[in-house]
Amino acid sequence: MSKNIILTNQEIEHKIKRIAYQIYETFVDENEVVIAGIASNGSIFAQKIASALSEISTLKVSLCEVKINKQNPQLPIHTSLSKEEYENKGLVLVDDVLNSGTTLIYAVRHFLDVPLKKFKTAVLVDRNHKKYPVKADFKGISLSTSLLEHVQVVFDENKGDSAFLS
Repeated sequence: MSKNIILTNQEIEHKIKRIAYQIYETFVDENEVVIAGIASNGSIFAQKIASALSEISTLKVSLCEVKINKQNPQLPIHTSLSKEEYENKGLVLVDDVLNSGTTLIYAVRHFLDVPLKKFKTAVLVDRNHKKYPVKADFKGISLSTSLLEHVQVVFDENKGDSAFLS
């Protein structure tokens, strides 16, 4: 099956900066924001957003890795930060691709157990095939694809980042 590049390394860098600015605008009245990335690609994307956000703002940026079983999202979710560390703070939940919304909605549900000042979501690619009523507040690109097509995001320090449609 052929791979079509939908985002080049340069385009992904641009999307990361744009999302970082959008997050800064949304959380400008806060002192701190937690960027929580869904393992594994969502975590890498979250690190890149956090780095860009630190460059452009005075916000204290904390990173959190969210571990969720994507085949069985009802299983307990684990985070690298304790609930007390993100309680009453602004939080952005990050993933690379929003497809059916299953992973994102279960991760959102996990964070709803803790009082947060603001809660937003960010994805690099929004595929518009939602099975759940979840949306990305910040997105790099929206794609209308067929259910048979697959979007893959590759974060590669040596060859550069890219997103493919196959």
